[in-house]
Amino acid sequence: MFRAAKSVVLGILALAVFGHQAARAADCEVISATHSADTKGEALHMSRALAAKSADELRRKRGWSRISMSPEKVKPDPFFKRVRPVVPEDVVFATFVTAKTYTTCFTGVVVNYVCTSGSKVCRN
Repeated sequence: MFRAAKSVVLGILALAVFGHQAARAADCEVISATHSADTKGEALHMSRALAAKSADELRRKRGWSRISMSPEKVKPDPFFKRVRPVVPEDVVFATFVTAKTYTTCFTGVVVNYVCTSGSKVCRN
């Protein structure tokens, strides 16, 4: 009898934990932002700023009062996909990781520098 009760309790506990994790996952979304510029620094700065702006827009759209951002690696986003459908590794010149963004910078086709920043945005 004790074993059966113990199994039931453990089963309920497992469902509660996994159900809570699934609900938490639904309260998160991955965003990315890409910016190009004539200088490396400007492309980096602006892609991070656009990621922060996108996170705030997501917060307002979802009706969340507070959010947290954590770095998330995303695929670099080339602007001119007809010319360069994907970003080859040999044109990536740097990655930068902060507490909020994971940024990959690469040389552009038409513009000098392009950076794509990714973040996982979660409701707090």
